[in-house]
Amino acid sequence: MLRSKNDVVPSLAVRCRALAKRYDGGVVAVDGLDLEIESGECFGLLGPNGAGKTTTVEILEGLLEASGGDVEVLGMRWKTEGRALRERIGVSLQQTHLPDRLTVSEILEMFAALYEKRRPVSELLAVVALEDKKKAAYQKLSGGQKQRLAVACALAGDPDLLFLDEPTTGLDPQSRLQLWDVVQTFKQKGRTVLLTTHYMDEAERLCDRIAIIDHGKRIAQGTPAELIESLGGKEVVEIELAGEPIDEARMRALPSVHAARKTGEVWSLTVEQVHVAVPALLELLKASGATLERLTTRRASLEDVFVTLTGRHLRD
Repeated sequence: MLRSKNDVVPSLAVRCRALAKRYDGGVVAVDGLDLEIESGECFGLLGPNGAGKTTTVEILEGLLEASGGDVEVLGMRWKTEGRALRERIGVSLQQTHLPDRLTVSEILEMFAALYEKRRPVSELLAVVALEDKKKAAYQKLSGGQKQRLAVACALAGDPDLLFLDEPTTGLDPQSRLQLWDVVQTFKQKGRTVLLTTHYMDEAERLCDRIAIIDHGKRIAQGTPAELIESLGGKEVVEIELAGEPIDEARMRALPSVHAARKTGEVWSLTVEQVHVAVPALLELLKASGATLERLTTRRASLEDVFVTLTGRHLRD
């Protein structure tokens, strides 16, 4: 039986070394990427558009063949144990197109039939809160309901490893929270999730560890707290100015300021102590002849880490 061969989940759900993917014409999508994902964790893969994260995920899912490097998924390799691997993983792509006229139950029955070990349709409906839609045609579902159904299809084979590629993009807040519950319940059973997302709050809430990639390389990795601490400051002061411009070096030289960046007309200062940095900042503005239009303070976030490392916001 396919499932029994590797029922014991290895300590590493995913391991890749020097992973590379090159396309005709010299385009390098993944460039020597190293990753280790522990069994039982939710691991986030973040990167700006074109960073190589979707290509990486598709290689791990067995949808693309790598140009170089070594990949193990659940202790197995796609070339030699592809059929067994397909029994052990679940995949929810960025966009899923299912037959319009089939009902929700019929779609789940179709997917469940693909696996030797499968979850009952009634159980899948309950997991994604679609019991009242079981007889509804796919074309009648809302966007959030279609996305939850796609995740239910990915869970049909009771997988050990679940790939979720931007599962909540475009969803309303209630649908997002429902999918968050699905992920957290899945992880509580000791299963593993690889998540890509454009929402930093989602990554902070769900992910045990995160890797940030850019230009096909891993540029940072750690827990959300570790990545935020790497900024050197726990708070962010944002100001909007008018009048005379301020030199970046003078901003960085202010006491308790660890980093300064300007986006349009807005400065973001990463600071250790707000009560030290703000008075010094106001003195600098007064001496420089700049006019303060707006000042806000907030806790540092993964978004700040991302922009500091890549120079871009996640959706750029």
